[in-house]
Amino acid sequence: MQITVEKNVGGIEGLCVITPLAHGDSRGYFMETYNRRDMEEADLHYDFVQDNQSMSTKGVLRGLHFQMRHAQAKLVRAISGTVFDVAVDLRPNSPTYGKWYGVELSAENKRQFLIPRGFAHGFLVRSEVAEFCYKCDDFYHPNDEGGIAWNDPAIGIDWGVAGEYRGTAAADGYTLADGAPIRLSAKDEAWPTLHEMHKTAR
Repeated sequence: MQITVEKNVGGIEGLCVITPLAHGDSRGYFMETYNRRDMEEADLHYDFVQDNQSMSTKGVLRGLHFQMRHAQAKLVRAISGTVFDVAVDLRPNSPTYGKWYGVELSAENKRQFLIPRGFAHGFLVRSEVAEFCYKCDDFYHPNDEGGIAWNDPAIGIDWGVAGEYRGTAAADGYTLADGAPIRLSAKDEAWPTLHEMHKTAR
């Protein structure tokens, strides 16, 4: 196979970190970024139907996102720069419900993060600029978006940032270690905590 796979990372069933084999010499390198046969040999069976790509600058945090009725599995990677990528288990009957796992993805380490359906996902840009791409096994449904606060204290994600939770997902007062401000969209600053989301759903 042209990949190595770490399965159930963080003790969370289904989460995988995948590293493609890069063939390099003085000219550069070549690697297969996706090969269905290798995935199936690793017992990872996904039918990806859509590829997405984004560019973000330092301190941008996107997340934590999911689709409510049309859940998506994702295979994500950074093609330039460095991001800290996070998945939170939202599967109702999972023994690790509410647990998170994060991994650094960069153009240099070439790692990919496989996130099954039933997770919230987000990432924080640590480099000056990062380009991020991901495969999805269902299409984007604009009226099906859901999200939870990136700084929900009950989940307790260690983003490696300085700042104090003040009752909302607003980025005010949060910075990277070098002082660069954390920046979110207005939509991402409005997501509820996991507990608040459940109260609203009742």
